[in-house]
Amino acid sequence: MDLLELNEAFAAQSLGCLKELGMDMGTELYRRVNVNGGAIAHGHALSNSGTRILTTLIYELKRRKANYGLATLCIGGGQGMAVIVENCG
Repeated sequence: MDLLELNEAFAAQSLGCLKELGMDMGTELYRRVNVNGGAIAHGHALSNSGTRILTTLIYELKRRKANYGLATLCIGGGQGMAVIVENCG
């Protein structure tokens, strides 16, 4: 994965997810997560988080001429969703 957009409604949630995935601060993969800031920086737009995350990822893939990106979304009730996108441009 070239870039990852990890939805985080709460900072502690993001840190826990990154740790669980083995992405300690300073690792190369860690530097690919939320490269322009996440929901805490951009706002946790109710009912719009998925759109914001996916759009941010697509534009950043194009800007960096990167190939693959992963967007994740946390959903109330312990659910989650993820999508992998490919930059074909």
